[in-house]
Amino acid sequence: MTDYERIDAWVDAHFDEEVKFLQELIRVPTDTPPGDNAPHADRTAELLQGFGFDAEKHPVPLADVRGYGLESITNLIVRRRYGEGRTIALNAHGDVVPPGDGWSHDPYGGEIDGGKIFGRASAVSKSDFASFTFAVRALESLQAKLKGNVELHFTYDEEFGGEMGPGWLLRNKLTKPDLMIAAGFSYEVVTAHNGCLQMEVTVHGKMAHAAIPDTGVDALQGAVQILNALYAQNRLYKEVTSEVPGISHPYLNVGRIEGGTNTNVVPGKVMFKLDRRMIPEESPVQVEANIRRVIAEAAALYPGITVEIKRLLLANSMRPLPGNKPLVEAIRKHAEQVFGEAIPAMGTPLYTDVRLYAEAGIPGVIYGAGPRTVLESNAKRADEHLDLDDLRRATKVVARTLRDLLG
Repeated sequence: MTDYERIDAWVDAHFDEEVKFLQELIRVPTDTPPGDNAPHADRTAELLQGFGFDAEKHPVPLADVRGYGLESITNLIVRRRYGEGRTIALNAHGDVVPPGDGWSHDPYGGEIDGGKIFGRASAVSKSDFASFTFAVRALESLQAKLKGNVELHFTYDEEFGGEMGPGWLLRNKLTKPDLMIAAGFSYEVVTAHNGCLQMEVTVHGKMAHAAIPDTGVDALQGAVQILNALYAQNRLYKEVTSEVPGISHPYLNVGRIEGGTNTNVVPGKVMFKLDRRMIPEESPVQVEANIRRVIAEAAALYPGITVEIKRLLLANSMRPLPGNKPLVEAIRKHAEQVFGEAIPAMGTPLYTDVRLYAEAGIPGVIYGAGPRTVLESNAKRADEHLDLDDLRRATKVVARTLRDLLG
């Protein structure tokens, strides 16, 4: 048997164990917000110890976590040293958006139905806690002489931008790999992604009794004026197209609105939060300046209101670094062999914390266990799920890739 065949056979023989590992990870909630994620790190470290993997626990100081808007974060690093050579990091995030309504399966049950595993983070991205861990175990089952090292990075704030996850590990010089693979889906190798700007806009007016509205200033009507101006930008954004395959054009979304005090009161304050996706060709500084200008001009058309703008998140886009070529070639080669079809290298309209590795000069790609599209997995929606065949095959692809790069 070739090493690749031995890897495949090991994954098949231990796949039930891999699925049980993923089920245990799903059963510990990591809703973010509120972001009390240290218990999941503790459970993950305990499970990893059962495989003989010692997980270093790196708790982020509580003051930093609370200032960030979360409750607890402990990041994990597992270091597997094989010899002199490059270090390859495998990163997946355990934090998730809350489950919401509409589930037909327990969001924390890890239930298996029709060859799929259901639960929040079953696809994004606790699945790659499993695929990456078992890929390393499959690699080590070869007992081959390897050149280099592997690190597992399991972090807990991707939903908030990654600054307290990979960003914190890198800033504190706890890791500096030469290459990295981050959690992704099985049918594409992602080499570039969008950036994201999130802002909180608060419109202040003056409360008044609804029977005498002229004595107040309606913050909601002022907010509507601003919202209409912002949404009008989407028509312009469609004319700005990216040259990166898989990425189309910028987009602005308002995902949360709150305000007012009662039905019979003219609202004195309205707050909304916007999300502006930036294609790799855009300048974040110019994008933010333009949004602030649009808001100011719209607010000026409604006398009496004042506006506060607060930046919540600025996640830069990711562009391919030249050194990622060995990763791209190895993953594409093995994915085509395992999945039986060509796997493209492309961009994605998502943003991820992989950009933080790229900003530190570490070439990387996004690849892991998942379907062809986010939509198919129901990620961030009810009944998120993962096809177990994709988990099995992605684990083989990652293990084979590690064998190539460390051989």
